[in-house]
Parts: sequence; structure tokens; C-alpha cells
Amino acid sequence: MTSRATAVPDLTDPPAAPAVPVEVETILLSTSPGGLRFRARARALTEGEHPDAVARALAGMSRRGGDVLLHSTSWRFQDTGIVLTYVALPDPHPKPDQSAPVEPGPVLGQQDPLAPAPGVVRPVDVAVHACRHLAFLRHTDALVAARAAESPDLWQQIDRFSPAVAGLLSPPTSSHQPSTRR
Repeated sequence: MTSRATAVPDLTDPPAAPAVPVEVETILLSTSPGGLRFRARARALTEGEHPDAVARALAGMSRRGGDVLLHSTSWRFQDTGIVLTYVALPDPHPKPDQSAPVEPGPVLGQQDPLAPAPGVVRPVDVAVHACRHLAFLRHTDALVAARAAESPDLWQQIDRFSPAVAGLLSPPTSSHQPSTRR
């Protein structure tokens, strides 16, 4: 009886993941006499590009000093791909006719405990999430705090948002009731 050699799979290299389209979305924040405004720009990420570079280009930001800030705020699955969201501030080229107001409001929530993704995510929902995240980071991140000190008018508007960590699905209710976080 002869023994057969059995091929042993190489477990050091995971199987290739299927190609998933990635879009980079940049939320640009600015102030106007009417308050905080935002506009969104987005485009597909192509092979060999870094999402930070694409977000920076979408924002039209080239300088690094002073009050500018580009921060990755979230990701979501949408349609057939992944959307990576950044927030950029202050908008280097504010366009009031192409921007919309962003006001503090309820946190976008989920309806199904086993499906955390909301059915619809509007651009304003993404902007509110970014502002809540920035309001939190202002108190926990030295770089963000330094940038905030350079743009007091803009950050006064951002401070109106309840500080929140990424992933907050419902507003905190009280110290006796836990909030839903992921």
C-alpha cells in the first residue's frame, strides 16, 4: 500500500478579499452669519492612492500650519462599497450657495439590534456625526485642541454639539441608564 501525499494549505497568507469599491468623502465645515455650514465632496479611491491624500485633495487643503485640520471620522457600507469619511476645517474655499446648515440634533439611530447600519444616511447626518466627534476630540486630543484655539468662531459653533465618541448610536440618557455604543 502506498501513501498519498496530501497538499497542506499555506495558512500564512489569507485568501484574497474580494475587491470592494471604496469612496472617499470629505465634509468641509465653515461658518457664515447664519451659523455652521457644510458641503460634501467625494470620489472613488483608485489603486495606489492613500485615502488621506484623496481627502486632502477633495478639501483643497495643501498647507499644514495654523488652523487647518483633516480628520478621519467614520466609515460605512453603502450600496456596493465602503465610504471613508473625513472632516476638513475650515473650508478653504467656502461656497455658501453649495453648502447646507448643520445643527445639533438627534443622533441617527438603528431600528434592529442586529443590524446597526441605518437604512438611510443623509449627508447632514454624516456632518452632525463629524461635529459631535470633533467636539469630543477637542477635549481629548492635543492637536485638535490646538487647531481649535486658532479658529475660535468655527469651534464655537462646533462646541454646540454634544461631544461623542465615534459609533454613538443613541444619546446618553442618564448615569443610571447605559447608552448604546458600538
